[in-house]
Amino acid sequence: MPPVAIASRLGEGYARRMKTDIAYRLATPERWAEVMATGAFAGDPHDIADGFIHLSAAPQVAGTLVKHYNDHQRLLLVEIDLTELGDTVKWEVSRDGEKFPHVFGIIPVSAVRGFRHVLRDADGEWVLPDEAMR
Repeated sequence: MPPVAIASRLGEGYARRMKTDIAYRLATPERWAEVMATGAFAGDPHDIADGFIHLSAAPQVAGTLVKHYNDHQRLLLVEIDLTELGDTVKWEVSRDGEKFPHVFGIIPVSAVRGFRHVLRDADGEWVLPDEAMR
């Protein structure tokens, strides 16, 4: 399902909601268990290669999900408090000319405000947790 269709399933105003103090990271449950055990997220190989950790604002999650994680069956949507990360966060132009939050440093688990499961429905389409996008 294209990102627009996923976003439309989340209800009115989804694309307009943009909090600059909260961002999201998609991860497999297994990968995020490793992060919780070590106490910090230093990035996956693609983050390390790019020199920063990729995050998404709420309206960008659906596009990130389809573009980068579509080969998975289940994921976690991790909510990160950007105020905990201070000056390590830079909003930079990326996909489709939009500004995305990039973290130039690590993300300590103390900055994680929660996570929600992202699963596929009976038709194999992604279902994003609406409450996480508010």
